[in-house]
Amino acid sequence: MQKEVLLDMLTQNRYTCSGAFDTITQDNAHLRLNGQTASAGFIYRHVGETMNMFGLFFGIPTDVQSTTMGKPDTGQGQNVEESRQLVEQGFAMFRKYVENTPDSAWLETVETPFFGTVSRARLFSHVLFHNSHHAGQITLTLKRGV
Repeated sequence: MQKEVLLDMLTQNRYTCSGAFDTITQDNAHLRLNGQTASAGFIYRHVGETMNMFGLFFGIPTDVQSTTMGKPDTGQGQNVEESRQLVEQGFAMFRKYVENTPDSAWLETVETPFFGTVSRARLFSHVLFHNSHHAGQITLTLKRGV
């Protein structure tokens, strides 16, 4: 049953975030909440990059490079289709991981530079939270952005 719960959580996260992610276009990706914040497109690309890079902590290799983590927005998120592909790749990667990971492995620990040693389940929950957090930022930016 654990696998089904995790897959449901992933499916719900994808559905919840789609309200924001599906509204980003080439025409609105440049919008920012204000002059000091990142653009909606940058945030979206950040989600795609980090989903794939979080996979490294689960032992999933990736060729995705970080252009957004800890970096200023210099237009990295203007190619919305590329960002969309990164997000889709991330969701597919985690779906496959959940489907192929035994229940007992979710309590095994992994080392992270930001949380220290945590269980795979805890790190997976952070990935979902991270997606939702940035989906909220994107929604606010698209509604109020300049």
